[in-house]
Amino acid sequence: MNKISIIIPILNEANNIVSLLQYLIDNSSKKNVSEIIVVDGGSVDQSLQIASTFSEKHENIVVISSEKGRAKQMNFGSLKATGTIFYFLHADSFPPNNFDAFIIEEIEKGNLAGCFKMKFDHQHWWLRLASWLTQFRWRACRGGDQSQFITKNLFEEIGGYNEDFTIYEDNILINELYKRKQFTVIQEWLTTSARLYEEKGICKLQYHFWTIYVKRWMGASADNLYAYYKKHIAS
Repeated sequence: MNKISIIIPILNEANNIVSLLQYLIDNSSKKNVSEIIVVDGGSVDQSLQIASTFSEKHENIVVISSEKGRAKQMNFGSLKATGTIFYFLHADSFPPNNFDAFIIEEIEKGNLAGCFKMKFDHQHWWLRLASWLTQFRWRACRGGDQSQFITKNLFEEIGGYNEDFTIYEDNILINELYKRKQFTVIQEWLTTSARLYEEKGICKLQYHFWTIYVKRWMGASADNLYAYYKKHIAS
């Protein structure tokens, strides 16, 4: 029987983590979910303590600490996972109600990896257009905010997330899935936060994301991508 391990990498998510965990509990079935694994990458706020306190009331929530870096955190979480399906989810992304049933249905149809279509919690015209485009299977419309489900066997065959990449690790895995023709888009809406767009400016941030995408397409190294991200986005 297929069961899902939900893996959530966090860093300084004290304001969001409990609402996400409660949402996942309320909108999924225990018979489908093995556990929810929260992997903290060295938060300096109260994220780890808040998540740990919440987990004490829910036996299927596991909170662990890892080296910083989403790839490292997600790989570490996968080592603790007991499910046959891994579901990697960002801390500010909320999948649709019954997401677990939708994922298992796709797996049982032979679709071994994929995501949900995604919308931002913002009404700016560009973000609405970007959201609309995520319903299509085009490679250029993919990103980690849409979440990622994948069978344990396929994840291990690929070798997990490439830990050389401090950023863009989601897209590296997605590239491998597209090469194998193993990617589907479930036509249900996941909602993600536009907080970084609001902070940095929508057009400015999108320009930098496009630049990173093109740089990688042209062969930029993991270090080069991170240097650009650190200068233009993380600063």
